[in-house]
Amino acid sequence: MTHKRPYVFLMIPALIICVTFFVLPMMMLLWLSISEQGISYWYILTKPIYLESLWSTLWLSVTVTLASLTIATVVGLFLTRHEFPGKAILVAMLGFPLVFPGVVIGFFVIMLAGRQGLFAELGLALAGERWTFAYSISGLFVGYLYFSIPRVVLTVMGAAEKLDLNLIEAGRSLGANRWQMLRDITLPALMPGLISSGSICFATSMGAFGTAFTLATDLNVLPMTIYSEFTLNANFAMAAALSLLLGLMTWLCLAIARRQGGTSLAMGG
Repeated sequence: MTHKRPYVFLMIPALIICVTFFVLPMMMLLWLSISEQGISYWYILTKPIYLESLWSTLWLSVTVTLASLTIATVVGLFLTRHEFPGKAILVAMLGFPLVFPGVVIGFFVIMLAGRQGLFAELGLALAGERWTFAYSISGLFVGYLYFSIPRVVLTVMGAAEKLDLNLIEAGRSLGANRWQMLRDITLPALMPGLISSGSICFATSMGAFGTAFTLATDLNVLPMTIYSEFTLNANFAMAAALSLLLGLMTWLCLAIARRQGGTSLAMGG
């Protein structure tokens, strides 16, 4: 027993952090969501405005995750298997979006597809009308892709560098084509990293606020709905209930990904 006491004391900081940053805030949100107005969670799932916000957020997050995984897997495998001048600079630039907050990323989307952006000027020159999509769900999709793809690219590159090349050579010697080797060798080896980084993309897209706030014109996603309920409507109970619902869905995704993808989930940052 005496040998175990030091380990008990080492658990105290972890317990303090868990209680302070998770247990107490969650308890306060739960108490707030049911104490003031008796918010029914079933009411949230049946009220059109909240249900639409929920499904828009889910659809956007799933779409961003799938697109990020597809694009980043192709880019990551190419960068891992090919050497060319300027590769180090390109890899560094791919990770550059991770240093920007969501507000700045939203500003980038506006410069690209806003009313005075690049696409607007291009549409004005080609078709006589401004092409804009920055202030819609499409603009938010582009913004979320901007900071989701680097996470997956870096994860794929790290996993691909550890891939046993002997397996690929064995596949070639057995007559397997590129698609068969990708399906049977490469993707299974990358799967834990893809699940982990994909779950991070999904969780980030579910809860990201800065980009949505910058682009908010016609965006009905949960972070903006929570913000509106809290600041504009002073409906604290509904804001708390929606926050808990958002947190629960995101936590379930991360829990499933951790079970499927192993401990590499921490690579998401």
